[in-house]
Amino acid sequence: MTSQQSPANPAVAPKSTVRSSWPIYVGAALIAGVVGGFISLFFLADSLAALGIPDPGRLTTFGLPFFRGIAWILIALSIGSFLTTAFFLNPDIPDKDNSRLHEARLTVDGFIAKRTGAFAAFSVALIALLEAPLVMSDVSGTPLVQVLNLQMMSMALEQVATAQVWIITAVIAVAVGILALFSSKWAMQPVLLVLSVLMIVPLGMEGHSASGGDHDYGTNSFLWHLLFMALWIGGILGLIAHGRRLGPDMTMAVRRYSTIALVAAGAMTISGLVNAAIRIEFSDWFTTRYGLIIVTKTALTLLLVFFGFVHRQLTIPQLKKKPQLFLRVSIVEVAVMAATAGVAITMGRTPPPPPRDPNLNSMQIVMGYQLTEAPSVGNMLTQFRFDILFGTIGLILAALYAYALWKLRQRGLSWSAGRTTWWMLGSLGLTVYMSTGLGMYIPATYSMHMLGHMALSMVFPLLMCLGAPLTLILEAFEPGRPGKPTIHDWAVALTHSKILAFITHPIVNVLQFLFFFYVLYMSFDLYQTANSEHAGHVIMNFTFLISGYMYFWEVVGPDPLPKRAPTIVRLGILFASMPVHLFMGVYLMQLTEIMGLQYYLSLEIPWDHDFLQDQKVGGGIAWGFGQFPLAIVFAKLAIDWLREDRSESKFYDAKADVDGDADMEEYNRMLAELNRGGNQGHFRQQ
Repeated sequence: MTSQQSPANPAVAPKSTVRSSWPIYVGAALIAGVVGGFISLFFLADSLAALGIPDPGRLTTFGLPFFRGIAWILIALSIGSFLTTAFFLNPDIPDKDNSRLHEARLTVDGFIAKRTGAFAAFSVALIALLEAPLVMSDVSGTPLVQVLNLQMMSMALEQVATAQVWIITAVIAVAVGILALFSSKWAMQPVLLVLSVLMIVPLGMEGHSASGGDHDYGTNSFLWHLLFMALWIGGILGLIAHGRRLGPDMTMAVRRYSTIALVAAGAMTISGLVNAAIRIEFSDWFTTRYGLIIVTKTALTLLLVFFGFVHRQLTIPQLKKKPQLFLRVSIVEVAVMAATAGVAITMGRTPPPPPRDPNLNSMQIVMGYQLTEAPSVGNMLTQFRFDILFGTIGLILAALYAYALWKLRQRGLSWSAGRTTWWMLGSLGLTVYMSTGLGMYIPATYSMHMLGHMALSMVFPLLMCLGAPLTLILEAFEPGRPGKPTIHDWAVALTHSKILAFITHPIVNVLQFLFFFYVLYMSFDLYQTANSEHAGHVIMNFTFLISGYMYFWEVVGPDPLPKRAPTIVRLGILFASMPVHLFMGVYLMQLTEIMGLQYYLSLEIPWDHDFLQDQKVGGGIAWGFGQFPLAIVFAKLAIDWLREDRSESKFYDAKADVDGDADMEEYNRMLAELNRGGNQGHFRQQ
């Protein structure tokens, strides 16, 4: 199916014809795969042999990076397709009433883009399943044919982290594909976009960046790098497809993508330089193969920045008159992007130069950095090591809020200073907490882990909820023209989301908040596994933040929700949930078995440390600290309930002044009739 461009739309020349974009998708995937495979086959084999790494054969040496490159492009295509359906294309809104955006169905263009995203996701799943045996062949130095048996594959899934990562990616990809096939409404497209982004997260958690000293910096910077690379490549692929379909509103779509591309280019450059600085000295950039790969990738990235400059100065200003110029330049740009991805892939298989400090201790190997003293108020507040992931997120959240405030002032509107203060305390507090000793000690001891859990799930989410960011968006940005939704209309649609309504249902919300707390600390194996890997720490911290935000949003947040329970109901649920942390705290304080003992022993903590006593301290933190935020929320809800009760009383008093208290007179009349024995007649008349 294809869409026909309206003759009234000047964005497409009259002689343009609809063209398929699949040759471009296939070409980009092959470029990434061939570049990665070629470099691995002809330039890296000698390096691996010199290190004594067994040769698994040409099929694996070429095939592993080849299919990995294809997978990266397909993930980007899936992300870009759902980015297009969610925010680049206007859906078919009933009566062009933007307030009904949540009811909108996809247009023909949106359906084609969504179908492309689903196909790309299923293709990722197939390649991920193929990558698992290739990884096993690579790490074992065994030819691929010899690992294609049940015993070797079972070993790969049990012991080889990279193989496990590909299986996780396959599961996520299948889920994305299935959901996409059965979705025809716009409301599902932002969800599919988020899920498609999750496909790339496991791949960002493995490789050289996830091991050795400063591996927390390496992993987090690599994760940012992959995320923005996928948005950059995927977004331009979505635009090319839309332009070749002669889709409407091309100018609007390009303008929106241009902002994303600018941010992605900057973020990719910064994260790439950070990652390179961790792995290699600058003096090795031109003297080692790993360094030459970095130089090549940097040069290609700068070339892509030049393409962006060409777009902004030449193709975008002429988009309405010469749309084909934009498409031609973009196709060449995609080819360079694919080659850049292919070069980047080989970095995961290229032995880096020897580390700057070859004498890493156990804590540096496991955590990525060294702590020399027991946690104290002094060193927790004076030590500083910027958290690339959560520290950056906090700064981004603060910057976005400030931008919305600026837009609000441009409209001549005011905003509560109190709400601004709450948000900045939450977002910037997150950055400070995770970048000082408070955050640095989280993976080192149980008590600091529990303190971090309480802060990430109760303090910062509560503060940010009170900042009312959704309300700020609704006031700062104007509604779009009929049928052409903008940020304001997307925010309105969120308040009608069925998924959000389900998550924030009082019972579901309190259960999810308590579930993550109990399941983590009632399962020794889960706690051990989550702490043993950097990915586990990242997932835990994200879970704490998101779970806490959803909980406080429903309970006390001023932002609108699809369905918010009455204050008295929320007050009751909060009252019922408050003892949970008390019970868990008591349980942990009485526990005689040490949670995560093997992990904590592997750190070889350099100070005298009583693990059991530290665990009891952690239980005390859960018992005591967790009650303070909940008690504050309880007090606020109680005050809100009293205010509502007073407002309701004033309403009825005012109504009585107007109608002479007709309701009370009718009630007294009914009681009098009942008292005279005329109740049956009364109800019969009713």
